[in-house]
Amino acid sequence: MDKTLHATLTEGSVSHHLKVMAIPMVWGLLATMSMSAIEAFFIAKVGRTSLAAFSFTFPIIMVLTSLGIGLGAGASSAVARAIGEGNHQLARRLATDAMSLTFIIAVVFCVLGWFTLEPLFLFLGATPDLIPLIRQYMAIWYFSAPCLMIPMVSLAALRAMGLSQIQGYLMSAAALFNVLLDPILIFGFGPVPALGLQGAAIATLITRICMLIVAIYILRWRVHMLVNPIVEWIHLRASWKIIVYVGIPAMCANVIIPFASALIIKMVAHYGTDDVAGLGIAMRIEPLMLIVFYALSGVIGPFFGQNKGAGKFERLNEAVVVLVRFSMVFGLVLAVLLWFFGEAIVSLFGGHRDVAVIAASYFAIAPISYGAYGIVMSVNAAFNGLGRPWPAMMLSAGRVLFIYLPLAYACQLIWQVQGVFIATAATNIIIGVWAWWWIRHYLQQLPTLPDQHLKG
Repeated sequence: MDKTLHATLTEGSVSHHLKVMAIPMVWGLLATMSMSAIEAFFIAKVGRTSLAAFSFTFPIIMVLTSLGIGLGAGASSAVARAIGEGNHQLARRLATDAMSLTFIIAVVFCVLGWFTLEPLFLFLGATPDLIPLIRQYMAIWYFSAPCLMIPMVSLAALRAMGLSQIQGYLMSAAALFNVLLDPILIFGFGPVPALGLQGAAIATLITRICMLIVAIYILRWRVHMLVNPIVEWIHLRASWKIIVYVGIPAMCANVIIPFASALIIKMVAHYGTDDVAGLGIAMRIEPLMLIVFYALSGVIGPFFGQNKGAGKFERLNEAVVVLVRFSMVFGLVLAVLLWFFGEAIVSLFGGHRDVAVIAASYFAIAPISYGAYGIVMSVNAAFNGLGRPWPAMMLSAGRVLFIYLPLAYACQLIWQVQGVFIATAATNIIIGVWAWWWIRHYLQQLPTLPDQHLKG
């Protein structure tokens, strides 16, 4: 059984490990994010009003998703470092207790969201006529959120073990199943009536329930990672303390991004519904373009965690060099592709010319900074994996509060909506340079730091 918890990432080629772990995550994330884009495509066929309502839900969905990502980062970091140190019993305890903690947090946030639905979306800039459509989607989506967050956190244990391929396969299967359900429930088929936005939410709920069942089965009976969740409070509290030490700052760092998106949408809403819909399309296409960076950030944490736990500091410096080189080259390729084909891509999302122009304008400006943004994502994941979440938190907070939002506000006064896109590119470049300097400086000091073990 302990063979499944062997620290497999502490030996062999650094670039090979990152590539082998990232490729399955690329496919899994590609399927998941393609599902979001395809869902936007289906809803655009229902009508531009439905698409605008759907676009307003994006920041809230990202907030709750970010909570799961943050808790998953905390669980993955803690489990990976425990595996690196050879403490297999603690690794299993942490993986199990992370699930109970996630369940409590997910339920609390979703209940609050359900009861504050109307005032929240009115605050975001939604007009009163959009609230019924938003309610159709979000009232059901909130019920499905715990079934999303729990697998996100529990499957982070697989990444900590170096088994990212299992999570990649699960994500791909879930996305395919969701895409098959979407047109049936949105447009109707046979005895199934056309449900529009509500149908999209029901398809998501069904998919996530299935995902939760499969994830628990794999973790408990296939890789034997889960143990008895009933444990004395003193042990449960100790596990939660280790997880939230990284998890809470990681949650905050991830929540800051959709928080900024919500404020940007509120800012853009001043220019009209078409501008919101266009930005909404761009927000759903962009993650597909950044899929490789997201996959890398998902596997960097476990790599850094295991190697720190094992004291292999030289491998961490090598990993930074590999990641920076790759991010800059791949980011340049994305920028060139989107410069030439961005308008053709957004045109697939319906025949609304004004909406497509806004989305195409975004992809003519923002992608020049994608390489720098890839560095930021990698550095944040590296700090979390090292059990040092506060630098990642400061990078994310500094990016949004001190640079992005003030710059976006100033630029949109000069260049209207396009000013927001210019601010996005400039912010990514500034923070990318800062992140690169910080991780190099920290790794130079790491061998001399006194605390190299799990917190808690």
